Amino acid sequence: MELITLILFVPACFALNLTPGPNNLLAMSNAKKYGLQTACMAGIGRLIAFTIMITLAASGLASILYASELLFLIIKVFGAGYLFWLAYQLWVAAPSEEVINSGLGMSVIGLARQEFLLAMGNPKAILIFTAFLPQFVNPSQPIGFQFFVLGAVFLLLEWLAIAGYACFGVYLRNWFSKPQKRRLFNQSCAGLLASAGLGLLITRRE
Repeated sequence: MELITLILFVPACFALNLTPGPNNLLAMSNAKKYGLQTACMAGIGRLIAFTIMITLAASGLASILYASELLFLIIKVFGAGYLFWLAYQLWVAAPSEEVINSGLGMSVIGLARQEFLLAMGNPKAILIFTAFLPQFVNPSQPIGFQFFVLGAVFLLLEWLAIAGYACFGVYLRNWFSKPQKRRLFNQSCAGLLASAGLGLLITRRE
């Protein structure tokens, strides 16, 4: 793979990784509630989902999934429904509970499962791996190796984005120290997640 390709790919890719979205919002919320390390570990679920998608894109199956109207609709409805469920959980969460100090709450595996399901239920992620990554693949060179390199770089940058949003979440935890402010934060996140769910429902294939 040519160096110039990576030079062009990295900034464009990192811009996608840093774009505010359901998974990044979830990482921020998890960090506020469970701490920086737990939120970063939970992000492994998202990376596993993206690894699966990158593998599908390399094999050409992702294009088939994206081209299928029925499969696209199923993924879209599932993703939107899961976003609405997460939004409901945040909206009704007790603002006085402090999970970090009490040791209560979901396990890292449970949080990672949330990240995984949220990523797999986002049809826009399929579009990224079927329309974005292939633009940087040179057909005259080994395609599998190029997808491996680009995928590895994407996952590394995604991990940095997870850490960045998690750090912001920790900052917000200190900022929203009172129960009233924590309720405001939870409900704000719930509103954004619900909005993202509505956005998924109206998403159309281009």
